[in-house]
Amino acid sequence: MKELTQQIKQWGEELGFQQTAITDIHLNKASAYFIKWLENGFHGDMGYLSQHGNKRTQPEKLIEGTIRVITTRMNYFSPIDDPWQQLHTSNKGYISCYALGRDYHKLMRKRLKQLAEKINLSHTELNYRVFVDSAPVLEKPLAQKSGLGWIGKHTNLINQHQGSWFFLGEIYINLPLPIDKETESHCGTCQSCMDICPTQAIIAPYQLDARKCISYLTIENKGSIPEHFRKPIGNRIYGCDDCQLICPWNKFSKTSLEKDFHRRNIFIDSSLQTLFSWNETTFLKNTEGSAIRRIGYISWLRNIAVALGNDNTNPTNIKILQMQLSHPSEIVQEHVQWALSQINQANNST
Repeated sequence: MKELTQQIKQWGEELGFQQTAITDIHLNKASAYFIKWLENGFHGDMGYLSQHGNKRTQPEKLIEGTIRVITTRMNYFSPIDDPWQQLHTSNKGYISCYALGRDYHKLMRKRLKQLAEKINLSHTELNYRVFVDSAPVLEKPLAQKSGLGWIGKHTNLINQHQGSWFFLGEIYINLPLPIDKETESHCGTCQSCMDICPTQAIIAPYQLDARKCISYLTIENKGSIPEHFRKPIGNRIYGCDDCQLICPWNKFSKTSLEKDFHRRNIFIDSSLQTLFSWNETTFLKNTEGSAIRRIGYISWLRNIAVALGNDNTNPTNIKILQMQLSHPSEIVQEHVQWALSQINQANNST
């Protein structure tokens, strides 16, 4: 098993994972934290997180016979320009770095299956299942237990040598492989991520209220964005990276070698007005194979309307917003009207 473990890590590297590790399935500490988080209602409308009983916190309940978890991480950061500059260019829409290229789910799932198949060649009794953010799996606690990194105060996983710009994937298996050492936290007294959060969603160290998080508000939330969060959203039209951008550990981050994760040209120089002018057909075409497509066209327009309203010194935004005033969606209408009111208030105050 020790030799196989070393072979698994080598295969993982050959398949493009920056790290591959092994852990057991005991998640008592993480389970208690997760249950308390749900009880506090911090998951908002993500009802799926409270489903599946104890399958999320007890891997053997999800896949019978599971006694080990192979964890992997794959870098995705591929900056073409300065993300901070993007955030401060009010007529451009900021898209979270993880979503600028192709959707990671298929690529990572394919690589994980290839890794499992390599193991299966020498262990035909192998029972396994691969996961990439697609089932009730506590991926960050498992990653921390296996030594891929530690969960930071912003609740993202941080690696001491490569920062936090990476995706996670797992393989549940029934082989008694030797396990790796858990990673200790190295956040220390730093709370830069807490201080910079535009909506103060990190309510305490290691405590995230998703209902306040811009990633939740622009992606998971399908309804109206609460008005008191609209100004802090700024020009963020899909997700938010502030807590990772400010994290000092990301000075060690490595640029992804995966071309699929590189930024699509359509998102490099397109203005908010151009993005808002897309009809649904254009939206679906330009987001094919992208994680962005999952929010749907209505949320896309809603998010950009907020950003256009926050770019309230640009009077040319009025015309393009007015074109969507009669949109069939009440959600779109509401956010367009709010955006127009912001521009009118700015104009009347000058």
